[in-house]
Amino acid sequence: MMTLPIITKADGSTEIFDPARLAASLERSGAGTHAAARIANTITNTVIPGSSSKEIYTRAFSLLRREARPIAARYALRRALLELGPTGHPFEDFVSHLYRAEGWQVETRKMIQGKCVSHETDFYASHPEQNVFLAAELKYHNDPGYKTDLKVALYVKSRFDDIFSCDPAVRTCPIDRGLLVTNTKFTSEAITYAECAGVELLGWGYPITNNLFARMSHARVYPITALTSLARAEKRLLIEHGVIAVDEIVRNRRLLDVLHLSSERVGELIAESDGLLNLTFAHHTAVLASV
Repeated sequence: MMTLPIITKADGSTEIFDPARLAASLERSGAGTHAAARIANTITNTVIPGSSSKEIYTRAFSLLRREARPIAARYALRRALLELGPTGHPFEDFVSHLYRAEGWQVETRKMIQGKCVSHETDFYASHPEQNVFLAAELKYHNDPGYKTDLKVALYVKSRFDDIFSCDPAVRTCPIDRGLLVTNTKFTSEAITYAECAGVELLGWGYPITNNLFARMSHARVYPITALTSLARAEKRLLIEHGVIAVDEIVRNRRLLDVLHLSSERVGELIAESDGLLNLTFAHHTAVLASV
């Protein structure tokens, strides 16, 4: 029987390489069962002790990209969020775009008066049908191994407590809900505290059934950095011009004019974008259940 090697995860911890887990992640991205098994077997035969999860991901992405670019784009979504940096503003704009797609009216970087001091919130949203107002603090990380921790949850709780403590005799409280959002994960301490203290969290894998990945899949809203047909410099240029999501260029391909691409390249990008969005529509139910 083959002895599976120990690999190093993004946060520095180690674990036994699990081919079945790799195959499952490929299938969740839209790869067929046979393609996922073939890629997982290829990687299993080449992975060595001490390999990093990043190396394994890169190899899997390369093999999957040969199968179909839209599927590879979906597989790379967590990395695509990391590419929105180096500042947090593009991530704020992306989350705003996601919430608008879900029916919210959104403002970014809005000042809200608390009981004691004013607070600049990264994200402020209202839902006309639900009559709900929420504010969010967004924590963006470039490092996939970096987790939003307890001290951040404590800080955010104190800010929202000041906003919630408004005097109703003087003015109406400006929000009903406070949210802490990250593009990576939360530490177990942060989750334990948030669940106890009533802080809402939204991250890559939290909560279990309605996390950031699941909501992106359900709304069919993905960062422009997910497209495998774009070079890194082209992604940066689009972000600098305010193009943050894949569905934007599907609705208006003139947004690609800043790249001065040939008609063939434009067609290639639109085809990958359409494929990604259509793939999401076909597979989002399974992803929501399995992430």
